[in-house]
Amino acid sequence: MQRYSPTQIALHWLIALLIIAALIMGWYFNSMQITSPASFKLKASLIAWHKWVGISVLALAVLRLIWRARRGAPAPLPGQPAWQLKAAGLIHLLLYALMLAMPLVGWLMSSAKGYPVVWFNLVQLPDLVEKNEALGHVLGWSHALMAYAIVAIVGLHALAALKHHFIDRDATLARMLPSCRKGDPQA
Repeated sequence: MQRYSPTQIALHWLIALLIIAALIMGWYFNSMQITSPASFKLKASLIAWHKWVGISVLALAVLRLIWRARRGAPAPLPGQPAWQLKAAGLIHLLLYALMLAMPLVGWLMSSAKGYPVVWFNLVQLPDLVEKNEALGHVLGWSHALMAYAIVAIVGLHALAALKHHFIDRDATLARMLPSCRKGDPQA
C-alpha cells in the first residue's frame, strides 16, 4: 500500500477537525464569565457541544483503530532514518492514546461532577462513576493537562509532516492528503 485508504484519510482529517473544535470550545467556555442569562445559555450550549464532539472523537478513534488493525498502514518510505521512524511511532501512539483517553476522562469528569453526557441530545450515556466532587476536580485537571499535551503532540506531528513535504520533499504528507488525480492508487 502506497497511500492510506480513503477511509483512513477521511477519519484522520475528520478527527483532526473535531479535536481542534473541541479544544477551541473548551478554552472558550472555560474563560467565559457568566454575566447574564444569555451568557449562561451560551456557556451551557458550548459545554454540550464540547461533550458531543469529544464523544464523537472517541467513537471515530475506535473506528480508526479497528480500520487500521484490519487494513494496516503504508510501509515507511525508503531511506528514513531509524530515529525518525521511532519518533513517528511514538507520536502516533501518543496521539491514539490521547484520542481515547481525553474523551474518556472528560466523560468520567462529567459523571463525577454529576452532569450527564447526552450525545447530541439523543443518547444518554451511562455515568462511569458515582458523583464525587473531589474526583471530578482531579479529572478536570487531568483533562486540561491532556489538552495541552495533545496541542504539543499534534504540533510536532504537523511540523514533522511539513518538514517531510518542504525540506525532505518526500511523499509522507501526500499519502494522507485526499487525492484529486485519476488513477492514483489508493488501498
